[in-house]
Amino acid sequence: MQIFGVDIGGSGIKGAPVDLDRGDLAQERHKVLTPHPATPKDVADCVAEVVGHFDWSGPVGITFPGVVTGGVTRTAANVDKGWIDHDARTLLSEKLGLPVTVLNDADAAGIAEMAFGAGRGRKGTVIMLTLGTGIGSAVFIDGQLVPNTELGHLELDGHEAEKHASTKAKEDEELSWHHWAHRVQKYLAHLEMLFTPELFILGGGVSRKADKFLPLIEHVRAEMVPAELQNNAGIVGAAMAAAGK
Repeated sequence: MQIFGVDIGGSGIKGAPVDLDRGDLAQERHKVLTPHPATPKDVADCVAEVVGHFDWSGPVGITFPGVVTGGVTRTAANVDKGWIDHDARTLLSEKLGLPVTVLNDADAAGIAEMAFGAGRGRKGTVIMLTLGTGIGSAVFIDGQLVPNTELGHLELDGHEAEKHASTKAKEDEELSWHHWAHRVQKYLAHLEMLFTPELFILGGGVSRKADKFLPLIEHVRAEMVPAELQNNAGIVGAAMAAAGK
């Protein structure tokens, strides 16, 4: 069974048909740059370009970098403020002429990792983090998602955590792997104090380079592993959500 998944990020919008039996992309993904400003209309145009690249007809799952309830986007940390309280599901469905499901981007990545990746079969408290333009989070308790946690916005040392420990912060401040790993360590320790998870899954594009920073993180008791689906997790999870999985 194939369903289309789209992952809207702060820097890029990417999508592909997903093979839900394998939990993997059925075709090579297509990516376009996120427009700036990332207004609802301009982002919808980009989503249509990605979906149209495959001449797709059928349900589409779409992630959004913020809180999503009932298809309405409630926050907009790394996109245009016009998304706040916007009926994204209706906008995107009308633009595509297809049935659409919209959910938080990190929740989508977490759903995919729990079904097909590093969280498969894991019980207890699992926290998936997506390190990118910001920091997204997905919290699972015995496999059940607690939606829209947005733990990247916690305050840490007087800063919003994602402004301090995201991949974008590393790039913008030209931090070494060691310096950035120390920031991530402090953030993980803070989350561990609050939630006592058994497992941290670290995702986003930087998960491909986990060997550069994971060995540098100390004083965290929970197991830490890179996301297995890496940067495709959001696309796969979006498709799963559209399929009702």
